[in-house]
Amino acid sequence: MSEVLSSDVIILGGGLVGMTLAIGLAREGIASVVVDASDPATQTADGFDGRASAISTASWNLYTNLGMADALEARGCPIAAIAVSDAMKPGRIDFRPEAGDGSLGRMFANRDLRLVMYEVAAGLDLITFLPNAQVDRERGAHGVVVTLADGRELKGRLLVAAEGRRSPTRDEAGFTPARWSYHHRAIIAGLIHERPHDNVAWEIFYPAGPFALLPLRDDDEGRHRSALVWTVAEKDAAGVLGLPESAFVGEITRRMGDIFGAVALATPRSSYPLDFHHTAKVAEQRLVLVGDAAHGMHPIAGQGLNLGVRDVAALVEVLAEGMRLGLDPGDAQLLKRYERWRALDGFMVSGATDVLTRLFGIPGRLPSALRRLGMAGVQRSPALKRFFMDEARGMSGKLPALLQA
Repeated sequence: MSEVLSSDVIILGGGLVGMTLAIGLAREGIASVVVDASDPATQTADGFDGRASAISTASWNLYTNLGMADALEARGCPIAAIAVSDAMKPGRIDFRPEAGDGSLGRMFANRDLRLVMYEVAAGLDLITFLPNAQVDRERGAHGVVVTLADGRELKGRLLVAAEGRRSPTRDEAGFTPARWSYHHRAIIAGLIHERPHDNVAWEIFYPAGPFALLPLRDDDEGRHRSALVWTVAEKDAAGVLGLPESAFVGEITRRMGDIFGAVALATPRSSYPLDFHHTAKVAEQRLVLVGDAAHGMHPIAGQGLNLGVRDVAALVEVLAEGMRLGLDPGDAQLLKRYERWRALDGFMVSGATDVLTRLFGIPGRLPSALRRLGMAGVQRSPALKRFFMDEARGMSGKLPALLQA
């Protein structure tokens, strides 16, 4: 007879959003099983993934409230300011919080986030982590059953799809997100550079796509580091990736100017295609979507992971309050409340990133001049700058308790 494991919640996907959800549920006394197709050793190997994530103020509040901030603090780099430029021409915007507001967020290598989450999850008895697993899934009126390839069965009362942009659970359930391709590819690399970045994140817009320089902590040898996210047209990506290292560094330097002095690659180059998808419907019978399973967007504003963290905070609060009242975690009313709570925020953030991508992708001198005129207006308006900073920090709207300081 095959082994049967039972839990309140079964989370399919053990990435940054899925594992954060499991930790949040465990802190509320809710048991979960996290099933992931990948190998944690590969995910945390040095050099596996050069991606980095901007953790907003609200997301940092969540990690603090979950007891993870101390372990993360030494690995992250505070973002003191954000510089936004149209092709390094005059008229940029400098977002810098007022004294007492703290930083605009923190930058982390994704590998460091994974390391801390795996360690925290391993110390919580209410989390069962099953990596390297392939599954079949069934939902019914009274529960969910997930069957592993080795024959083991997982029984729960709620299924959460946290598998990312290509979520098979979402597609199998018949959700139909709006989707399109940008025909762009993001090229990722770690950089070391001569001058310090002074904790400034740079977002430099070119018609072919944004060019982002994201501050990281100095390495153990004291070398200054940043993460590069360079968006290129899909048709040009193979050529850019195939450039000799010296030519690649030369192209980087041409786009960023002399702000960091001499630059060299610290990690291998990697890339991924950029597309958009969004579904307003994120709940069905005993199933909810979180993170990129519900909304995938252009990395232009660094909001992808933060939007997923806000999903987590809302879902944890809804389930914890409902279960304290004796409700089933798969109760349709609870899932509908989660869906209503997240619908507007998900739509607004996804829509805003799409508009920015298209606005800054219009070539020509006149569009560039108009953009820079608008940026100069924002630069001279403290109220507008404050509004955009609050949005970037995730501190607007009705916040779940986990996102509050």
